[in-house]
Amino acid sequence: MAKQNSSRGRQAKTSSPNSDSKKKSTTVRKSFNKGKTFTKGKANPYRKDIRKDTPKQRLEEPTEIRLNKYISNSGICSRREADTYIKAGSATVNGKVITEMGYKVKPTDDVRFDDVSINPEPKRYVLLNKPKNYITTMDDERGRHTVMELVGKATKERIYPVGRLDRNTTGLLLFTNDGEMAKKLTHPKHNIKKLYHASLDKKLALTDLQKISENFVLEGKMVFVDAISYIENESKTEIGIEIHSGRNRIVRKIFEHFGYKVTKLDRVIFAGMTKKNLPRGHWKHLTQQEVNNLKMI
Repeated sequence: MAKQNSSRGRQAKTSSPNSDSKKKSTTVRKSFNKGKTFTKGKANPYRKDIRKDTPKQRLEEPTEIRLNKYISNSGICSRREADTYIKAGSATVNGKVITEMGYKVKPTDDVRFDDVSINPEPKRYVLLNKPKNYITTMDDERGRHTVMELVGKATKERIYPVGRLDRNTTGLLLFTNDGEMAKKLTHPKHNIKKLYHASLDKKLALTDLQKISENFVLEGKMVFVDAISYIENESKTEIGIEIHSGRNRIVRKIFEHFGYKVTKLDRVIFAGMTKKNLPRGHWKHLTQQEVNNLKMI
């Protein structure tokens, strides 16, 4: 953010032309952006940095925050979802069930969600280049490998996958404890773009490529493909396809609808993030700039 110019004009004193006059001199100040003069002690309407409270007073202000934000900051869900849980009586503060919207809590309060003590955590954002044979879930009753095994040492905070990739799909998968961010990145209205590299069992006919690029109905719902093309310098079995839909196995279903089987599927771009310098099976923490970019979506 650009710094505001805080320079002000020099102060000058004016006095009565009559040297014998006992009138006191009045200090005037020239506005730094309007060239006007104002008498000392009177409000300057052109100054925007005047605050009635002192820095000391601001430091003493209570640091209470809304209960829904407190729950969201704890990584449980978004603020909107927290409101639903609060109405349902899932939250208590100091042993009292709170259903009031807008209720504020202090850092010293004992806040519980479903009778489990919670605390706002630092926000964490971890990007994984997922390998095959890992399922996108927190745990699996059948004992299969989960993506949580791959990011278990990334942070002490409990993080969750944003969206999902099926077991045989590789590529970018984001984890975070930022409930609001997760909600934004998975909600259809935000049109989060995802680019996949799909390998097919046979060459994709140009006529089918054109059909896929147009809107069509799949399983009773309209499908919108943002972009599709052959991958340059590769066989026509190698296809790049960009979508924003979050429907389960949507890329595989698109090609199956036109008579092709996807043999490999790799997500190479998610919400503007790429796999650059991120080997398969490895993870990284997002930089502050990358986090800022996500917040601007």
